[in-house]
Amino acid sequence: MAGEEENSEFYLRYYVGHKGKFGHEFLEFEFRPDGKLRYANNSNYKNDTIIRKEVYVTPAVVRECRRIISESEIMKEDDVNWPEPDRVGRQELEIVMGNEHISFTTSKIGSLVDVQSSKDPEGLRIFYYLVQDLKCFVFSLISLHFKIKPI
Repeated sequence: MAGEEENSEFYLRYYVGHKGKFGHEFLEFEFRPDGKLRYANNSNYKNDTIIRKEVYVTPAVVRECRRIISESEIMKEDDVNWPEPDRVGRQELEIVMGNEHISFTTSKIGSLVDVQSSKDPEGLRIFYYLVQDLKCFVFSLISLHFKIKPI
Protein backbone atom coordinates (compact mmCIF):
# COMPACT_ATOMS: atom_id res chain seq x y z
CA MET A 1 0.00 0.00 0.00
CA ALA A 2 2.77 2.45 0.89
CA GLY A 3 4.38 1.82 -2.49
CA GLU A 4 1.09 2.49 -4.27
CA GLU A 5 0.59 5.80 -2.48
CA GLU A 6 4.20 6.78 -3.13
CA ASN A 7 3.67 6.36 -6.88
CA SER A 8 0.30 8.13 -6.95
CA GLU A 9 -0.12 11.62 -8.33
CA PHE A 10 1.57 14.45 -6.46
CA TYR A 11 1.63 18.20 -7.03
CA LEU A 12 2.22 21.14 -4.69
CA ARG A 13 2.11 24.88 -5.34
CA TYR A 14 2.50 27.68 -2.80
CA TYR A 15 2.26 31.41 -3.49
CA VAL A 16 2.42 34.42 -1.19
CA GLY A 17 2.45 37.96 -2.49
CA HIS A 18 1.04 41.43 -2.76
CA LYS A 19 1.00 44.41 -5.07
CA GLY A 20 2.38 47.56 -3.49
CA LYS A 21 4.61 50.54 -4.10
CA PHE A 22 7.40 48.26 -5.39
CA GLY A 23 5.06 46.43 -7.80
CA HIS A 24 4.11 42.76 -7.61
CA GLU A 25 6.28 41.16 -4.92
CA PHE A 26 5.89 37.45 -4.33
CA LEU A 27 7.39 34.10 -3.40
CA GLU A 28 6.20 31.02 -5.24
CA PHE A 29 7.31 27.41 -5.47
CA GLU A 30 5.91 24.21 -6.86
CA PHE A 31 6.74 20.53 -6.92
CA ARG A 32 5.62 19.07 -10.23
CA PRO A 33 4.65 15.42 -10.84
CA ASP A 34 7.90 14.79 -12.80
CA GLY A 35 10.03 15.80 -9.77
CA LYS A 36 10.78 19.33 -10.94
CA LEU A 37 10.97 21.94 -8.19
CA ARG A 38 10.32 25.45 -9.49
CA TYR A 39 11.07 28.49 -7.32
CA ALA A 40 10.51 32.18 -7.94
CA ASN A 41 11.06 35.17 -5.67
CA ASN A 42 10.29 38.67 -6.88
CA SER A 43 11.24 41.58 -4.67
CA ASN A 44 11.37 44.84 -6.56
CA TYR A 45 12.87 46.57 -3.53
CA LYS A 46 15.77 48.76 -4.70
CA ASN A 47 15.13 47.51 -8.26
CA ASP A 48 16.01 43.94 -7.33
CA THR A 49 15.38 41.40 -10.11
CA ILE A 50 13.28 38.27 -9.99
CA ILE A 51 15.05 35.12 -8.84
CA ARG A 52 14.01 31.94 -10.66
CA LYS A 53 15.43 28.50 -9.96
CA GLU A 54 14.49 25.07 -11.26
CA VAL A 55 15.87 21.73 -10.17
CA TYR A 56 14.82 18.10 -10.41
CA VAL A 57 14.59 16.42 -7.02
CA THR A 58 14.94 12.74 -6.22
CA PRO A 59 12.01 10.48 -5.29
CA ALA A 60 13.29 10.57 -1.69
CA VAL A 61 12.81 14.36 -1.61
CA VAL A 62 9.29 14.01 -3.00
CA ARG A 63 8.55 11.32 -0.38
CA GLU A 64 9.71 13.68 2.36
CA CYS A 65 7.53 16.48 1.02
CA ARG A 66 4.55 14.11 0.94
CA ARG A 67 5.32 13.00 4.50
CA ILE A 68 5.40 16.61 5.74
CA ILE A 69 2.02 17.25 4.13
CA SER A 70 0.47 13.99 5.35
CA GLU A 71 1.58 14.49 8.94
CA SER A 72 0.21 18.03 8.97
CA GLU A 73 -3.28 16.69 8.16
CA ILE A 74 -3.91 19.78 6.00
CA MET A 75 -5.93 17.66 3.56
CA LYS A 76 -8.71 17.47 6.20
CA GLU A 77 -9.02 21.27 6.48
CA ASP A 78 -11.36 23.77 4.81
CA ASP A 79 -10.57 27.46 4.20
CA VAL A 80 -14.18 28.68 4.31
CA ASN A 81 -13.61 30.49 7.65
CA TRP A 82 -10.12 31.77 6.92
CA PRO A 83 -9.48 35.49 6.33
CA GLU A 84 -10.06 36.58 2.74
CA PRO A 85 -7.10 38.00 0.79
CA ASP A 86 -6.86 41.78 1.23
CA ARG A 87 -4.64 44.74 0.37
CA VAL A 88 -1.90 43.30 2.62
CA GLY A 89 -1.64 40.27 0.37
CA ARG A 90 -2.69 36.73 -0.32
CA GLN A 91 -1.48 33.17 0.13
CA GLU A 92 -2.44 30.22 -2.03
CA LEU A 93 -1.74 26.55 -1.40
CA GLU A 94 -2.68 23.82 -3.85
CA ILE A 95 -1.94 20.16 -3.23
CA VAL A 96 -2.78 17.03 -5.19
CA MET A 97 -1.97 13.77 -3.43
CA GLY A 98 -3.43 10.63 -4.93
CA ASN A 99 -7.17 11.18 -5.36
CA GLU A 100 -7.29 14.20 -3.06
CA HIS A 101 -7.05 17.78 -4.31
CA ILE A 102 -7.16 20.87 -2.09
CA SER A 103 -6.82 24.52 -2.97
CA PHE A 104 -6.69 27.14 -0.21
CA THR A 105 -6.63 30.92 -0.43
CA THR A 106 -6.24 33.27 2.51
CA SER A 107 -4.70 36.59 3.49
CA LYS A 108 -1.08 36.94 4.53
CA ILE A 109 -0.54 35.84 8.11
CA GLY A 110 1.72 38.20 10.03
CA SER A 111 1.98 36.18 13.24
CA LEU A 112 0.22 33.63 15.42
CA VAL A 113 -1.90 36.49 16.80
CA ASP A 114 -3.59 36.64 13.37
CA VAL A 115 -4.16 32.88 13.56
CA GLN A 116 -5.63 33.01 17.07
CA SER A 117 -8.03 35.83 16.22
CA SER A 118 -9.41 34.06 13.11
CA LYS A 119 -12.74 32.22 12.88
CA ASP A 120 -10.86 28.89 12.49
CA PRO A 121 -7.73 29.11 14.65
CA GLU A 122 -7.03 25.35 14.63
CA GLY A 123 -7.26 24.96 10.84
CA LEU A 124 -5.33 28.16 10.17
CA ARG A 125 -2.64 27.06 12.66
CA ILE A 126 -2.18 23.82 10.68
CA PHE A 127 -1.86 25.86 7.48
CA TYR A 128 0.55 28.35 9.11
CA TYR A 129 2.94 25.70 10.43
CA LEU A 130 2.78 23.61 7.24
CA VAL A 131 3.71 26.65 5.17
CA GLN A 132 6.64 27.38 7.52
CA ASP A 133 7.85 23.78 7.18
CA LEU A 134 7.50 23.80 3.39
CA LYS A 135 9.35 27.11 3.04
CA CYS A 136 12.23 25.82 5.17
CA PHE A 137 12.31 22.62 3.13
CA VAL A 138 12.36 24.46 -0.20
CA PHE A 139 14.91 27.07 0.95
CA SER A 140 17.24 24.30 2.12
CA LEU A 141 16.91 22.46 -1.21
CA ILE A 142 17.55 25.64 -3.21
CA SER A 143 20.54 26.66 -1.08
CA LEU A 144 22.01 23.14 -1.28
CA HIS A 145 21.73 23.01 -5.05
CA PHE A 146 22.63 26.54 -6.09
CA LYS A 147 25.80 28.18 -4.93
CA ILE A 148 25.15 31.70 -3.73
CA LYS A 149 27.38 34.26 -5.42
CA PRO A 150 29.35 36.39 -2.97
CA ILE A 151 28.95 40.13 -3.35
